[in-house]
Amino acid sequence: EVQLVESGGGLVQAGGSLRLSCTASGFTFDDYAIGWFRQAPGKEREGVSCITCKDGIPGSTYYADSLKGRFTISSDNAKNTMFLQMNRLKPEDTAVYYCAAARVSKSVLYGGPLLDPHEYGDWGQGTQVTVSS
Repeated sequence: EVQLVESGGGLVQAGGSLRLSCTASGFTFDDYAIGWFRQAPGKEREGVSCITCKDGIPGSTYYADSLKGRFTISSDNAKNTMFLQMNRLKPEDTAVYYCAAARVSKSVLYGGPLLDPHEYGDWGQGTQVTVSS
């Protein structure tokens, strides 16, 4: 059974940093694309970043254009844990952040970076990030 557990959310002032973790069980990281998504109140869930999500290449990364340069995704495959380092946070980054998994074959077939939440079938429970101004 695939399980994903996020942690590391919290309250931070604008300009600060947070590091989110996503610990997975029930599958091997190399066999899955792992993504970070977020959902703010009243808004649709949007893609933030993903890893092993471009043409099935292990360790390949992709970021939403608006977040490049502030967020960094990484993974410790030995610990089946993925991280999202978030720097220079802004109030508009406030949202529930989720990690999710999709079989790497989807990354191969998708025809582009796999950052569409509809392509991911396994989700964590989310962690709240609140950035105060």
